[in-house]
Amino acid sequence: MTDDGNRIVGLLLAAGGGRRLGGRPKALLTHRGRPLVEHAVAALRAGGCARVHVVLGARADEVRARASLPGCVLVDNPAWELGMGTSLRAGLDSLAGTGAGAALTLLVDQPGIGPEAVARVRGAYDSPESLVAAAYDGVRGHPVLFGAAHWAGIAATATGDRGARAYLREHADRVALVECGDVAEAYDIDTEADLAHLE
Repeated sequence: MTDDGNRIVGLLLAAGGGRRLGGRPKALLTHRGRPLVEHAVAALRAGGCARVHVVLGARADEVRARASLPGCVLVDNPAWELGMGTSLRAGLDSLAGTGAGAALTLLVDQPGIGPEAVARVRGAYDSPESLVAAAYDGVRGHPVLFGAAHWAGIAATATGDRGARAYLREHADRVALVECGDVAEAYDIDTEADLAHLE
């Protein structure tokens, strides 16, 4: 195991505009008194990612002003409206040349996923060739760890809201699934009804 907490970088995709939530950026939705973006960064750090890159998009200036994100690398995605694929590409681009061996990717709108799931996925890393995903009752979900050897391929196929889905499907035989259903809930905050999950 060559991981020292810096080799695996947390990559938080937090650019979404909350179109189905009346245009409220998901990063700033409040959960337990703090913006979702702060919860997600805390989960990545507590799960063992010493370095965290956060991709911002919708109302990025407001997120910077209202959220406390000390020590994070904040990455702007001006094309965020074109979908999550653009945020994933922007995030992976920001890691180029940093010496990172992998990006452990989490979505800002999944507050039911905490440090335990992050730590499990991170613990399955063994080289820049690694592809690891959390699973919930055997079904692939987030967080997902992308070894650096895969970044170019993922960036080439990440379009619209699909992110890395096509790449992971194409390389399904190489994806190590780590069951996390006992320590995390993989719901998304996408609609008004989903806001019931927030506390």
